[in-house]
Amino acid sequence: MKADKAHITRSIKIARGQLDGILRMIEEDRYCVDISNQLLATQALLKRVNQEILRAHIRSCVREGLHTDEPNPKLEEALQLLEKLVT
Repeated sequence: MKADKAHITRSIKIARGQLDGILRMIEEDRYCVDISNQLLATQALLKRVNQEILRAHIRSCVREGLHTDEPNPKLEEALQLLEKLVT
């Protein structure tokens, strides 16, 4: 199962637009709490997208790799990503 490429692309473009808006807010000397709230919203969006990609990776690449007795680099990659997400 692959990640929904169209949804991911759309979400990344939205995040990019949010970042452009945040840069404008900084240039306009907007209230720091407003800027911080926008940053938090963008981080949350990117985190959801990253989780979607990781779920797809586990459901396809890792699952496929588990059908063998060979060491599974895909599983190791997934575990490393999970560690980064929780720290």
